[in-house]
Amino acid sequence: MVPPVSRRLPDFPWDKLTSYAATARAHPDDIVDLSVGTPVDPTPEVAQAALRAAADSPGYPLTIGLPEARQAVVDWFARAHGVPGLEIDQVLPVIGSKELIASLPTHLGVGPGDLVVFPQLAYPTYEVGAALVGARTMATDSLTSIGPETPRLLWLNSPSNPTGRVLPKEHLKKVVDWCRERRVLLVSDECYIECSWEAPAYSVLHPDVCGGSHDGILAVHSLSKRSNLAGYRCAFVAGDRSVVAELLAVRKNLGLQMPGPQQRVLAAVLDDDEHSKEQHARYAARRATLRAALEGAGFTIDHSEASLYLWATRGPDGPDCWATVAELAELGILVAPGEFYGRAGSHHVRVAFTATDERVAAAAERLATLA
Repeated sequence: MVPPVSRRLPDFPWDKLTSYAATARAHPDDIVDLSVGTPVDPTPEVAQAALRAAADSPGYPLTIGLPEARQAVVDWFARAHGVPGLEIDQVLPVIGSKELIASLPTHLGVGPGDLVVFPQLAYPTYEVGAALVGARTMATDSLTSIGPETPRLLWLNSPSNPTGRVLPKEHLKKVVDWCRERRVLLVSDECYIECSWEAPAYSVLHPDVCGGSHDGILAVHSLSKRSNLAGYRCAFVAGDRSVVAELLAVRKNLGLQMPGPQQRVLAAVLDDDEHSKEQHARYAARRATLRAALEGAGFTIDHSEASLYLWATRGPDGPDCWATVAELAELGILVAPGEFYGRAGSHHVRVAFTATDERVAAAAERLATLA
């Protein structure tokens, strides 16, 4: 019998939080869930209106996506992120960014023995995608640590999940140049690019980073955070024309198609910046409240220049991440242990500020009892 594929994969991290979630839910004023970071604010009306208008959708959608949806991506990159020169055949809509990240090694023919590199503290799905195909992995932030090897795939993530770190243009350019010299495919997960607070975030497709050429690079984006569309599974990948074409050739054989109504929604929300600015302001206020509360309770916030999380610690000599998770669960606050994202996170917790204003205020009141 062939061993189950699931044996190749790491344990699903969120299952380890079950008992802590139960403790937090037992709080007299209920749980404040700051763990996963799922959006809780209403889906913007511009999205709901587009969905209603597209509700009559009896035919099969195409994997390549609607021209107007791909054009909206092109226009958004140029307008919002200073990326000129993209064309619609360099864009592919996908069914949520996690699906793409997990399946990308499979769809691009990465296999056993190949090397996949991702950040030292990283979204676990980079490792999952590599494990599915039996590839070797390396978690590092240093190009020199890779040595003479030539990875098949190198992941960047700026702004970072979990740390909120933003890589400057100069660093991004160095990584692009390094990958091109070695003919390594560089894929940049930029899902939090519009959740910047203290430093500007740049796409690898920006001309100052890539020199005006998109060869050898891909950028992955999601509308879950920007537009409260996590339930719609709207995301896209853009960049190297030949790699996008290869992904299309594989994915259309697998029937991986963003539903037609969601493609209309994608176009509508990318054409509208106002709802995104309003959501940004909501998150900024929640971030300020939680940051002040955490610092008042003795935490230090590292990085966190962007994203929807605060990367909090009480130092390398303080409690480890699980002790902090347990302590906060007793206050009815559920957070994510930094260990979920790599060994270097063993003394940090990731605190999302995606809860409602009322729940964020409740968390702040509870944290005050630790001061």
